[in-house]
Amino acid sequence: MSNNYIVSARKYRPATFRSVVGQESLTHTLKTAISSGRLAHAYLFCGPRGVGKTTCARIFAKTINCLNPTAEGEACNECELCRAFNEQRSYNITELDAASNNSVDDIRNINEQVRIPPQTGRYRVFIIDEVHMLTTAAFNAFLKTLEEPPEYAIFILATTEKQKVIPTILSRCQIYDFSRITVPDIVKQLQYICEEEHVEAEPAALNVIAQKADGGMRDALSIFDQVTASCEGHITYRSAIENLNVLDYDYYFKLVEAFIAGDVPQALLIYRDIREKGFDSQFFINGLGQHVRDLMVSSTPQTHSLLEMNAEVAQLYVTQAAKVTPRFLYHSIELCNNCDLNYRNATSKQLLVELTLIKMCQIMNPLPQDQPAQQPPAIKKVQPAQAQPVAQAVAQPMAQPMAQPVAQPVAQPVAQPMAQQPQPARYAAPQQQAYQQPQQPAQQRRPVYGTPRPAARIMVNVPSTPADQQTGPAAQQGPTADAAGADPVRQKAFTDQQLNDAWVAYIIAHPHEHVVVNTMRMAYPKRVNDTLCEIEVQNPSQVEFIETVKPQLLAHLRNAVGNDMLALDVKISERGPSARMLTPREVVEEIQKNNPAFTQFIKDYQLGLA
Repeated sequence: MSNNYIVSARKYRPATFRSVVGQESLTHTLKTAISSGRLAHAYLFCGPRGVGKTTCARIFAKTINCLNPTAEGEACNECELCRAFNEQRSYNITELDAASNNSVDDIRNINEQVRIPPQTGRYRVFIIDEVHMLTTAAFNAFLKTLEEPPEYAIFILATTEKQKVIPTILSRCQIYDFSRITVPDIVKQLQYICEEEHVEAEPAALNVIAQKADGGMRDALSIFDQVTASCEGHITYRSAIENLNVLDYDYYFKLVEAFIAGDVPQALLIYRDIREKGFDSQFFINGLGQHVRDLMVSSTPQTHSLLEMNAEVAQLYVTQAAKVTPRFLYHSIELCNNCDLNYRNATSKQLLVELTLIKMCQIMNPLPQDQPAQQPPAIKKVQPAQAQPVAQAVAQPMAQPMAQPVAQPVAQPVAQPMAQQPQPARYAAPQQQAYQQPQQPAQQRRPVYGTPRPAARIMVNVPSTPADQQTGPAAQQGPTADAAGADPVRQKAFTDQQLNDAWVAYIIAHPHEHVVVNTMRMAYPKRVNDTLCEIEVQNPSQVEFIETVKPQLLAHLRNAVGNDMLALDVKISERGPSARMLTPREVVEEIQKNNPAFTQFIKDYQLGLA
């Protein structure tokens, strides 16, 4: 067994600017600065981990001390100074890891070394890695040296979190932002390493490694070594996803096919297989969202370049994207995002994910009740001879006094056999039964919870002539309806007691809406005229609470009293809000006014408010 094994991240670490992966524009700027002799005294290299910040700093330090640099601004790697640097015995380069050496004493040691000029070469380079870990005192101790170093001293600071570096340091440096390395660039570098190491690898497997690295070349090389160790010189897509615990994209393609077909059982079974393989549900839902995002960018040729994958897999996405609609893609991404946001607080996480999958199945295959309602068939015109018995049956209970139960006169014709009652055509349609609300007798009224405030007392104002007691041809033709045969508009007269009962019924039916229900208990409606009711509240916040539920509240009241013309007006009471709450100091002062002994007690024990 050989002991000379070197991990790929060290073995293939770039030694020249030309070998740096994915930072072409930045390395070109550095080489141009070296060639032209326009060197700054301080640089700040910032960017994600594993993208080449420290590597570029070392190459830069070696190149500016090279005795025979090339015309392109590269080090020759042949002179004594280059060999000393490559063998890690150069005294012109000093590195400090600020993650573990972040005190003032460490920076003072650097300041003392700056005073010593280089024995060989032209520059002394100080590389401080993870500079954002320095303490505030260390930053302040470093400011003067960083601002006015000797002409032979150059500082290169590297950090992954530029926002943590104090502004006074940033203002003294030239800042270079390193970008994440793209998936194609990582794949290209991995293919080069496979050729050097005589390893066979499928392009799909290298693509998985590159995506797993998340833009970091060092992470990609570490993952590559991990997969290579278990594949015995031949890396396949299947071995890569099994070794890295990556969910196969075939599952996502199958899930989308189930969504297109509206096959809820199949989608749930696929999710069960994924869970049985040990994958976390949140990891799965994030992967599903990424898959739908890739489908979205595959749906138009202009965005194909956003797919970071090989051509074979990209064609699968293009093919499936042609089967779905933009609405499916946008809504699915929103569902996956909401599931991810609610996952941490969900009591049943599995149920949350399954509910998301069910909703995604219904996007392209909505349930019947989710489809727009069809227009009801036209109502046949009722002949006067047929309408007369029904009009008499309806008019009879309305002629009774309001104190009598409404159900008693109506019960007699209902109890007769259906064959003995002449039924007009319009009462045969089930759509016309929706507005016949059963009325509760007076003795079954539920109790009122809470006592209404005086500002919201109910003023009894019953109209002397209800609209339902009108006579003449208009009353015999039944409720008002338009010429197109739409549902009749209910204009039934109602009492204040019926309105109050409906108000209490809404409070009882919505116990979980605490803020709105408490507001309703303190502000009951009062009649202004036959159809308008006012609600007096104490402050603008209560107005907002009522307005939020006003549509469903108004629909509930209209159905309860049988009048579609009912309207609600919410306003703030002219008497204004209740007295404000006193502060602790004001409470103590109020007690002192009324109780001299309490004042003496405070003086004796030298008490006071904090």
